[in-house]
Amino acid sequence: MTDWIGMAEDVASQLQADAADRDRANLPPTAEVELLRACGLLAADDEVTGAVTRIVSAADASIGHLIGYHYLHLWRAKLFDNPAASDRMRADPSWFWAGVSNPLDAALSLTPEGDGFVVDGRKTFATGASVADRLVVSATRTDSGEKLTFTVDAKQPGISYPSDWDNSGQRLTASGGVVFDKVAVDGRDVLGAQPADDVRLSLAALGFQLALTQVYVGIAAGALAQTAEYTRGSARPWFLSTVEKATDDPYILAGYGELVAQVEAVGLLTDKAEVSLRQATDAGNGLTPEQRANTALTISAAKVFATKVVNETTAKIFEFMGARATASKYGFDRFWRNARTLTLHDPVVYKAREVGAYFLTGEHPPFTGYS
Repeated sequence: MTDWIGMAEDVASQLQADAADRDRANLPPTAEVELLRACGLLAADDEVTGAVTRIVSAADASIGHLIGYHYLHLWRAKLFDNPAASDRMRADPSWFWAGVSNPLDAALSLTPEGDGFVVDGRKTFATGASVADRLVVSATRTDSGEKLTFTVDAKQPGISYPSDWDNSGQRLTASGGVVFDKVAVDGRDVLGAQPADDVRLSLAALGFQLALTQVYVGIAAGALAQTAEYTRGSARPWFLSTVEKATDDPYILAGYGELVAQVEAVGLLTDKAEVSLRQATDAGNGLTPEQRANTALTISAAKVFATKVVNETTAKIFEFMGARATASKYGFDRFWRNARTLTLHDPVVYKAREVGAYFLTGEHPPFTGYS
């Protein structure tokens, strides 16, 4: 039996060693993806992918984001009633998968041609696409307006990457755009259509939300772990504290204690959300709207809490380390930059509204690309 968790911890240890340096260098994550490929972690079992994402994210949020989405694309392919196409995605366990399916950017068109299609257009925010082996893409048919999801070779002629990702956080996610210029799509690689009212296929949006939440929890846990080392070895107590070590200061102890309690709590809630999504997936075509709603709201509750916890944790830690810890050589600011950038993926207030509406009125969250 493969020890996926031990493997993830080993990868995380390697990534943590130079995470600050790589963040400053701001280079495409080619070497990092090769690390994931070489160790075999890309082929982790579905049951552990959430835990692996969190462990890797604690060391490097960008790479945790990449592997979390990789797992997500392999999982969501199985939601379609096309096992042959889904199985082909796993033909080579070393392939790194990325997606091109920004829900608010319906910029790709599919034109039928022979037994397949030709795809044209430009998409934004395609995390990991430029360093991927294969892509999962969503586009709209020009003849019927139907939205289809399909796979293509990421290095296929006609696909280019503008390298336009230059944000303050998640620098190593290669989250720039993708351009398709008359790219051929084999009909056998079409996973299927995406009817807006399909309960089972609607789980894909929830999977994205849960993957992001795992990254949030990982960032918060990683920030605590790494800044605790600094506090133990380098932080100085305030002269009015009358203690000799920062770790004897009751305010620092209580401050860390509150953050640790929150991170532990949100981790448990996110674990509950993982179980809920797995059960909804296992329900297959028997998934009911009520079970789907419960799953969505458990994930939304976890995301609401995780957003609060990761943004508070990554800002608050500086109060326990002191001014010297803001030196660029430590790179502790990357935790806050990553958290602040990623938590703006979609407005969390709408997740809170969904949780509140269900609690007060029983209203189910709508089926959207984000809920």
